[in-house]
Amino acid sequence: MTPSEGTAGAGPEPELHRPLAVERIGPHGHEVEIQATGPECADVAVRLRLPAIASLACRFQLQPLPGGRIAASGALKAVVSQVCVLTLESFTATVEETFRIRFVPEGRESDDPDPESEDEIAYAGAAIDLGEAAVEQLALALDPYPRAPGAVLPDKARDVPASPFAGLSSLRRQ
Repeated sequence: MTPSEGTAGAGPEPELHRPLAVERIGPHGHEVEIQATGPECADVAVRLRLPAIASLACRFQLQPLPGGRIAASGALKAVVSQVCVLTLESFTATVEETFRIRFVPEGRESDDPDPESEDEIAYAGAAIDLGEAAVEQLALALDPYPRAPGAVLPDKARDVPASPFAGLSSLRRQ
């Protein structure tokens, strides 16, 4: 694998690349914390279409499972800038999320369609990428419709007819 390839060998290296050799986890597990640098935060912000990310850190507790699988529980904390869907102004938000995922050898992913089951992240070779896993968890934790604290819908927007055809009712002949 060349330095420009990700852990799956399918493209450029992720913005936050923190590979961990599976053999370092050991039979009793392994705990590790990662933090993004300023340039990495800027690159992740571009990828996630955020105005900025001030900080991004994630703590992982890893536990080996049979068949090369690895259970991971994590705690993510990030300070991000988002654009409010009401005011279209940027605001700062703190994202704190705990999660559980499984790293699985490539090709051994589950076909379980249950949305409540743990997410799986496939890995190739002898290393997992904790940085990419942290970025994926941040993306999942972001509010898809961010609203700045105290933001209210402008009065003009509240006067919109209830349906697109409501305005046509006044044109109807009596």
